[in-house]
Amino acid sequence: MAPVNYVAVLVAAVAVFVLGWLWYSPLLFFKPWMRLRGLDPEAAMKSAKMPVGKLVIEFARCFVLAFVIARLIGLLDIHSYFIAIHSGLFLWLGFPVVLLTGSVIWDNVPWKVAAIHAGDWLVKLVVIPVIICAMR
Repeated sequence: MAPVNYVAVLVAAVAVFVLGWLWYSPLLFFKPWMRLRGLDPEAAMKSAKMPVGKLVIEFARCFVLAFVIARLIGLLDIHSYFIAIHSGLFLWLGFPVVLLTGSVIWDNVPWKVAAIHAGDWLVKLVVIPVIICAMR
């Protein structure tokens, strides 16, 4: 089994947790994301109190994602940033893009909502391998 650097996993999880918060914040895509989902961004901001349980679950998701990618990088013995980024792009194309495209086709999710989510996943799947690779 390839060893996992748990400090790198934690750093990557914290990084993508913060980047995800930023992605869906008013600084970036909060307003269009809310409008595309039929919600009023201004009303949502007035009652903007994120439940702690959801934040804990989101951080756990980030940690699991970082751990899985760290294991994959270890198993593939990736040491190059270029290959780490390339791997992240392949993972993004093979999983979130495929799943989100399915949600657009079969669940009538607006393509712009899927594109916002796809962008978030692209950031996650490029940042995590780079951090894991940098801390090997």
